Amino acid sequence: GWAYRNGPRAIEGTVHDVAGYAVLGLTVVGLLCLLPLLNLRLSVGGGGAARGPGLGAPLPHPLPTRGRGASLPHPAGSRGQPMPRLLPYLLLLPATAFLCLFFLYPFSLVALDSVTRDGEFGLGNFAKMVGHWKFGTAFWNTMALAAVVVPVQLVMALSMATVVTKLQRGRSAILYIFAIPLGISDLAAGLIWLAILEQSGFLNSFLYGLGLIREPILFLSYQTPWIIFAGIVLAEAWRATAIMMVILVAGMGLIPKEYGEAADVFGATRWQKFRRVTLPMLKPSLQTALILRVILAFEVFAVVVALGGTQMPVLMSETFNWQFNLQDRGVAAAFAMVILGVSVAFTILILRALHVPKGARV
Repeated sequence: GWAYRNGPRAIEGTVHDVAGYAVLGLTVVGLLCLLPLLNLRLSVGGGGAARGPGLGAPLPHPLPTRGRGASLPHPAGSRGQPMPRLLPYLLLLPATAFLCLFFLYPFSLVALDSVTRDGEFGLGNFAKMVGHWKFGTAFWNTMALAAVVVPVQLVMALSMATVVTKLQRGRSAILYIFAIPLGISDLAAGLIWLAILEQSGFLNSFLYGLGLIREPILFLSYQTPWIIFAGIVLAEAWRATAIMMVILVAGMGLIPKEYGEAADVFGATRWQKFRRVTLPMLKPSLQTALILRVILAFEVFAVVVALGGTQMPVLMSETFNWQFNLQDRGVAAAFAMVILGVSVAFTILILRALHVPKGARV
């Protein structure tokens, strides 16, 4: 009778609630299961007499004392040894709990939503997503933005990091100036470039003041999608290049100077030093910077909405649209899983392309 009165939506909601509580319960149980392991570790680590002649082993002969009644502190293996062994696990426990409660639990709910439709498990949400006319456009717009923005930012970040590294004076000031866009949010960056490119914006005012145009130009129009695309690329490059630059500056600081000096001895040019010495030694930093930037490129949203609106659909904007405008969380979850799959695939590709053997790391 309850199912008849409330319908399949109520059943679906109950299924999601039960699954959510089950995942939360399993997370808590998993955290609690760590305690016996820690106690076991503690019991194994205790008892200094059973251990070998390491740091925690008792002294073979008692040392003489300086005065009557004087005593030395307890050896490291007698009483104070268990706590250092347990301390790393205790320090990791809050971060583990945070990840389980605020990442694994929501992720499991999204994954469950993506394969559940009308109370039944299946690929109906993915079929509806792929069958929608905006999916192909949003997917390829996202791929095109990532394919253009990431290489442009990589070249700019390498150039900026090289300049900052070579400076002898004013290095900190230049680094701070380059890093200013890091403090600006995505939406704020989009609104700044909207104020530049809109019909009554700074660019039209500047061109009109120079006498180059007689009337304002409508840059952000459905008739000029390539200008919208270029504006998004400029806004993203201006906003997020600094984070790659900071990572690369740190990586260049770890390269030993002896490699560059050896290249100078052999008569290498600046380009040869950069290509044969700097770039190979920067592979770990390039891995980190590219993975971070590619993932963020697939999640671009606020800048696209500010400059393109609905004229430039991307995967994240369609996720928002299905979740809040069309009220279909199943299809929105399917879009989210597509973004996750693409991000993981490109992350693996970058790790394989920039693989650094352990023996070659600095």
